[in-house]
Amino acid sequence: MNVTKYEKHVEALFPQTLFTGQQLVWLPECASTNTEAQVLIGQNRATDGCCVITDKQTAGRGQRGNQWEAAPGENLTLSVVWRPAFLPAADQFLLSQAVALAVHDWLTALLGPAEALRVKWPNDIVYGSQKLGGILIENTLSGAKIQHSIVGIGLNVNQQKFGVPTATSLGCLTGRAYQLATLAGRLLECLERRYLQLRAGRVGGLRADYLKVLYRFEQPHAYEAGGQPLRGRIVGVDEAGRLALATGDQIRYFDLKEIRYV
Repeated sequence: MNVTKYEKHVEALFPQTLFTGQQLVWLPECASTNTEAQVLIGQNRATDGCCVITDKQTAGRGQRGNQWEAAPGENLTLSVVWRPAFLPAADQFLLSQAVALAVHDWLTALLGPAEALRVKWPNDIVYGSQKLGGILIENTLSGAKIQHSIVGIGLNVNQQKFGVPTATSLGCLTGRAYQLATLAGRLLECLERRYLQLRAGRVGGLRADYLKVLYRFEQPHAYEAGGQPLRGRIVGVDEAGRLALATGDQIRYFDLKEIRYV
């Protein structure tokens, strides 16, 4: 494993993987691990599976252009670079599903099977109605193929206090303190397992597993679309990653910015 700027607990982080996390760049502080990963790609210094991880991210990005905030040194903030040339650009949501499931696998190993632990479309991780983590995947396309993917993951681990009531952490849920390097190594293993499932073409299992843990799946709830209230049931996600909502006698499909949970 190639470790750069990593000062502590190297042996604890070493993942039992083929390539994911075998090149590790640890930064005490950075604006965004996704941005740092992009720089490494531009310099042709990022191998397939390269992981950038930091103690303090000052300008992390989330879905819908939101900022991801995390207390320094208390949470996991990392980005993984993959080169999924096998995956057509039209199927890129499969990668999002694989990553979300990997994080869910990782949390299940720590919390045990929990009905409250869910993936909130497209790929936030929630416990009940509180957010445990978020995922931001940035793909670069070459024609009809994905040239490389930067998988950014932020997970609340030891943080106890949040600026909003809709956030929680592993520590809040269990009353325990966790060794971050050990958890990071296990997360990288979960990520590679799901990525290899995708690379092997076992996409039916990925889609089925995603629906099993999808937040509000087949439950009637309130939403807002186009500024108008809407009530419906989430019945699936199409191949393009759009949310399928059954409303009355029809099924409507929504992109990320077109619908809001209420």
